[in-house]
Amino acid sequence: MAIEAKATARYVRTSAQKAGLVMDLIRGRDVNQALATLQFTRKGISHDVAKVLRSAIANAQNKEGFGGDVDRLYVSACYADQGPSMKRIRPAPMGRAFRVVKRTAHLTVKVTERPIKIAAVGTTAPKGRGGKAKASAEKPAAAPRAKKPAPKAKTKA
Repeated sequence: MAIEAKATARYVRTSAQKAGLVMDLIRGRDVNQALATLQFTRKGISHDVAKVLRSAIANAQNKEGFGGDVDRLYVSACYADQGPSMKRIRPAPMGRAFRVVKRTAHLTVKVTERPIKIAAVGTTAPKGRGGKAKASAEKPAAAPRAKKPAPKAKTKA
């Protein structure tokens, strides 16, 4: 059975939409490839996502039954949920006030171990097309279509 581990960072000071853009880059990739992608992503949140990914890898390594090969781990799921928003007031002209919403997000990364592919012993794959050649009892060739006559040119009299 494949080992599955997850890690969550809560109340990260970014919007869930911005974090989701970075999460889309690593979903389904091997963990080493995902870490390399996050290292060269020019978004501030990529450092937080990389931190959560490293934590998920460590959680998988500490689980009982883990094979020990980190190269077999891949990012099976990652998402950013919206956290609580802090509402602040910004002074505006003529005695008014604008509301500033400071958003937070909960980042979750789930890693899973890929199963080992084991070839069955004693079976051989058929070579070639895998069957006898068919007899030439196929449909007869269709008769060629008759061509339409070219339209006659109109002459002005």
